[in-house]
Amino acid sequence: MPWLRRFVALCVLAATPALGATYVGSEACKTCHSDVWSTFYRNPHFKNLASGKEAPENTGCESCHGPGQAHVEAHGGKATIVAFSQLAPDKILDTCLRCHSQTLSRANIRRSAHTDADVVCTNCHSVHKAATPKFLLAKKQVDLCYTCHTDVRAQFSMPFKHRVNEGVMQCTDCHNPHGSSAPSWGMGDRPRNTEQAQANEEPCLKCHIDKRGPFVYEHAAVRVDGCESCHYSHGSTNARLLKRPVVFTLCLECHNGAGNFGPTNNGVIRPDSMHNLANPVYQNCITCHTRIHGSNADSDFLR
Repeated sequence: MPWLRRFVALCVLAATPALGATYVGSEACKTCHSDVWSTFYRNPHFKNLASGKEAPENTGCESCHGPGQAHVEAHGGKATIVAFSQLAPDKILDTCLRCHSQTLSRANIRRSAHTDADVVCTNCHSVHKAATPKFLLAKKQVDLCYTCHTDVRAQFSMPFKHRVNEGVMQCTDCHNPHGSSAPSWGMGDRPRNTEQAQANEEPCLKCHIDKRGPFVYEHAAVRVDGCESCHYSHGSTNARLLKRPVVFTLCLECHNGAGNFGPTNNGVIRPDSMHNLANPVYQNCITCHTRIHGSNADSDFLR
């Protein structure tokens, strides 16, 4: 809407320091913002921003909030300072990336799923009153992620899941909230912002190293679509986090045209079939195909 764009532009203009504005130093902020000042020495930003060795625009409070002279003379007011609550998302991102753009983990932030949804630094981080000592998060990490990702919270309530709620793992063990490069192993229905292991591999392989390979005989589903072609990464009703409650129904999603198992053309199960799936013996495929993630000895992934 045109009126909304004009309103946002005015807010940004009001929060942008004027040319020739004067830097007054962080000591001037102490009078009104004593709660922030008294604890800022424990903040990771203190070492760089309050060292006194940088130029005024890179020192203390004014490195993020801009020159403070007009703000002091006006005795406060969001219109006389860079107030992050009044900034558009792209302006917040630009401000933080003045210092944080050189870190490899944030190299893809401008094209991340979070940025596309206007979720920026201050939605997750609290510079002044962080709830966690590490990364200055506004909440405990799992609670912070669950604020938006309520569907994932439900998945972690499944009978079998990765132990994120118990504190054994964190979301960032598998995901990079600042964005990730498009991996070479294909996307499929895999969520974006997935972290990568060595050589652009899936993050699953950081823990499940026995599945890494390379193998002489590779399972196409694993190589082309990745782990998520068969597994739910967050939680499942299956003990192996499979997408189906039982193994053979999952395998039949791809292996449903072989001539030596299953029904004939008229729908009658052949009792002499090599794989008669009416027989419970054949309903757990991995009893025989134990090397289903890849094998160096058998093309059918047998033991």
